[in-house]
Amino acid sequence: ETERGAGGEAFLYYVMPYIEGETLRDKLNRETQLGIEEAVRITCDVADALDYAHSNNVIHRDIKPENILLHNGRPMVADFGIALAVSAAAGGRMTETGISLGTPHYMSPEQATAEKDLTNRSDIYSLACVLYEMLTGEPPHTGASAQAIVMKIVTEDVQPVTELRKSVPPHVAAATAKSLEKLAADRFGTAKEFAEALTNPAFTLPATQASAVGSAPASGPWNRLSVGLAAIVTLLLGTMLWGWLRPEPAPGVARYGLAFPPGQELTDVRNQSFALAPDGSWIVYDGPAESGSQLWIKRREEYSATPLPGTNNQGGSAPAVSPDGEWIVFTAGGQLRKVPRGGGSAITVADSVSMTTRGVAWLDDGTIVYVDTDNRLRRVPDVGGDAEIVWSPPPDSGMRPRLPTPLPDARGVLFGHCVGTCSPSTIWVLDLRSGEARELVPGVTQAWYVATGHVVYVRRDGGVFAAPFDQGSLAFAGPAVPVLEGVGVAASGLFPDLALSQSGSLLMIAGEGIGGGLERVEWEAVWVSREGTVTQVDPTWRFRMPLNPGWDLSPDGSRLAIGILDEVEDPTQQRGDYDIWIKELDEGPASRLTVHASVDLRPRWTPDGRSVSFISTRDGNFDLFSRVADATLPVKSVFAFEENIWESVWSLDGEWLVLRTNLAGQRNLWALRVGVDSVPTRLLTSEFDENAVALSPDGKWLAYQSDETGQNEVYVRPFPDVTAGKQTVSVGGGSLPLWAHSGRELFYVDSEDQLVAAKVTTSTAFAVRERRRLFSVEQYRTTGTYRSFDISPDDQRFLMVRATGIGDEGPASALILVENWFEELKAKVGND
Repeated sequence: ETERGAGGEAFLYYVMPYIEGETLRDKLNRETQLGIEEAVRITCDVADALDYAHSNNVIHRDIKPENILLHNGRPMVADFGIALAVSAAAGGRMTETGISLGTPHYMSPEQATAEKDLTNRSDIYSLACVLYEMLTGEPPHTGASAQAIVMKIVTEDVQPVTELRKSVPPHVAAATAKSLEKLAADRFGTAKEFAEALTNPAFTLPATQASAVGSAPASGPWNRLSVGLAAIVTLLLGTMLWGWLRPEPAPGVARYGLAFPPGQELTDVRNQSFALAPDGSWIVYDGPAESGSQLWIKRREEYSATPLPGTNNQGGSAPAVSPDGEWIVFTAGGQLRKVPRGGGSAITVADSVSMTTRGVAWLDDGTIVYVDTDNRLRRVPDVGGDAEIVWSPPPDSGMRPRLPTPLPDARGVLFGHCVGTCSPSTIWVLDLRSGEARELVPGVTQAWYVATGHVVYVRRDGGVFAAPFDQGSLAFAGPAVPVLEGVGVAASGLFPDLALSQSGSLLMIAGEGIGGGLERVEWEAVWVSREGTVTQVDPTWRFRMPLNPGWDLSPDGSRLAIGILDEVEDPTQQRGDYDIWIKELDEGPASRLTVHASVDLRPRWTPDGRSVSFISTRDGNFDLFSRVADATLPVKSVFAFEENIWESVWSLDGEWLVLRTNLAGQRNLWALRVGVDSVPTRLLTSEFDENAVALSPDGKWLAYQSDETGQNEVYVRPFPDVTAGKQTVSVGGGSLPLWAHSGRELFYVDSEDQLVAAKVTTSTAFAVRERRRLFSVEQYRTTGTYRSFDISPDDQRFLMVRATGIGDEGPASALILVENWFEELKAKVGND
């Protein structure tokens, strides 16, 4: 079509419909050769389209696998009429310098030699080249350069297809050979005749023509013509090759903000919770469900996203896409599960999968590398089966691998690892052939190998770098250069808000490094009734929270102790200053309790309501300290331990202190009699994770969560003799227990993010009498290992924290999609 510009000048443009699916080139790249019946069917369908076009005097001129689209298994020919349109615009001068069209491997001899008038038989030759490649895996003529290919097209005969694939039926081989004749007059007269011959078992070639198709030298008119052609081809190439071989302009880099309709936003703004399709045409992310969460797919051309059937209420997270884009894998309930791209029943691929490491490396040999609950890298077939250990951390090293990503040809994986509190994290490379792993680059959150031959990695400050990578030595082949900045890095600097596809697309959440996602959010405290009704505590009070949040109501419910994040002056720091504040409820002032260049978090009121204990790094380790609530006395040490302390709970009589520690990723429970014991008593120190502890008001029962069954459940044991029994409280998953002040209820969050009230008896023995869901906690700030909500003294209202300005629709997310980002990467690293 032609339009007129503002100045009256004409310009040419071409309009094409959008076809969902893949190209034949994509299919051949994946399968190399097709079944004979499928190859013939595709060829016949394309021939039918060409026959219609030819009857309307339209010659395609560029038939090739890239221009054959497969939509629901049926081929459709793309770019029809481009050559005709250009010819018309050029006044019929199609073969003049710079206007020749076509692709070398699929050009007819007359097209390769720039004949002025092409007929429909040129398209038939090109289609036969495509059929030849579908059957043998290669086009009829190949070469190291375009010049070499053109020379072969005009001087060499095509090797019979049956010499490369003996199973090709004689009539298919004969039809292919006839269509690949060098003289256009020797080919089929129409595309319809070509298709009929392919489906006619009786079709054969005349003896003279059949003998000419093979390795023997050509004879007859074509032989005499080829002598002259061979002499002039070199001259022709110099003046016309650049017209159809000149590099196509690099696609432009485009950035888009992805909008989500209400009720379809990302539900997890704390961790990496999205992935890109290999071709960049759609994303999968963790979104809302009627209850809990599920995976959603958002296609590039559509505003609305679609829930992925088979993932509803699975509790899935960290989705990843298979190399062919047909499957999506995610972790849920301690398992690795996968579903088809179009949805379906979730298939379990592996058990005992770590729920804290996030992500898998889906290798191109059909295996998946993941992190198990013992911090080992395992490899399992993507259809499920026995999982082999491919790497284990050195004994007593405390190393915790996370975020594995694949290297090409199943050569190895890149993975992050950290020790203790993961400051800093380091990228390692694992050689899957030798089983050896070594450090690649320190101070980095995650790394990917990309198709440009580089390893791209994200630093903790949100800067993205790229370095050339040698797949033979599994080492950098040159220095790293900055290629992007401003990527959000959440969850203690371990998980960057970034995803890459091998086609060159990039998906990210903008940020400023550590806390760039979650720690940028402003929060507010709200009261939530048992029916889910929300009331703001103080509409004027806003605050930023640390990545490990915590707050606690005073025994009389009049004050709130809460950890708040101060402004970060240096974005490369792992954290800013985390301090404890005291807020007078509801609309009273907020005052700072601690002022120290350290991490102060997870406050707990002492039973008398006079002081607040908290976890702090002011002595180097995560130890327990306290200060009187009016800040009139200095901070004092309560207890220091060889393991990092991450939780503290006081019994109401002040006699006991229960601690939860973390040593090399292993969470355990201890008990200490205040003023009596200098060494804590072991409560639960198993190979499983025990955390989120809560003591009953009478001090006789200990509630906690554990992953001993492969998923978190809430349990209750007698206290302090925890060996005297154990009762399971939750059903099908549960976490974050909280006792009612009456002692007759135990609240917890189930696997679908619903707050559950369990009525219990505790007088002689513990028993659960009833479980009742109250409301969803999905829009409120919670953690996986520490109870981050509280209840009023009358047991009727819950104190929660939510992102400001969010409301009932859940947290909003600002995803940015960058198309053709590899072009930007190559420009910055100097790779043309």
